[in-house]
Amino acid sequence: MQSGFFSTVFYQPLYNTLVLILSAVPGANVGVAIILLTVIVRGVLLPLSHKSVVSQAKMRSLAPHLEKIKEKHKDDKQEQARKTMALYKEHGINPFSGCLLVLVQLPIIFALYFVFFKGLPNLNAEHLYSFVSLPETVSMMFLGVMLSKKSIIFALFAAVTQYYQIKLSIPAMAPAEKDAKPSFKDDFARSFNVQMRYMLPVIVFGISYSISAAVALYWTTSNLFSVAHELYVKRKAEKIKA
Repeated sequence: MQSGFFSTVFYQPLYNTLVLILSAVPGANVGVAIILLTVIVRGVLLPLSHKSVVSQAKMRSLAPHLEKIKEKHKDDKQEQARKTMALYKEHGINPFSGCLLVLVQLPIIFALYFVFFKGLPNLNAEHLYSFVSLPETVSMMFLGVMLSKKSIIFALFAAVTQYYQIKLSIPAMAPAEKDAKPSFKDDFARSFNVQMRYMLPVIVFGISYSISAAVALYWTTSNLFSVAHELYVKRKAEKIKA
């Protein structure tokens, strides 16, 4: 990869961190190194992701209030939006926190793609910092799977954990009432909900399987981290209510 802003800010730090972890891991096992690197990356992003998860949890708890605002001001969309934003502000909710997290994660995901797909299994000393040395050998075998190859099992793990993570963070919407008037906004929201819950795991499976088991392992680890985080926030919220 040529030097540039993306390489300097995202690719090289991640690549060097992976090599440092490989040097410290017994047997220089790439699978263990990927798991540890993923945990480190998610740990660095934790302040942002925590705000996003907490905001989503608060928004779910305010659903009854939002429905009341929607019903009360159904003929005045401007007032409906103003009341909704006022409610968010009152409870310290930033509805756009999830968007910020996605924007921050995108270049990191692209950098990890190059790290796993282009940087393994043949490590390149050209992209290493002066204080980072190459391990003599690396092991691409993890749980009986060659991480540089495709693995349908690992891809399935990535898809299933993605589905469960979405199920926790975006609960299914209630079905439309029989006598309710059709609403483009509600129909779009339900359609988006279904696509996120079912289509995204399929996309994750396709990407994970088409690239390599290394990418699938990263995605699975990242999803499990998100699931654990979601469950932690959920249990903490339940304790506060109790």
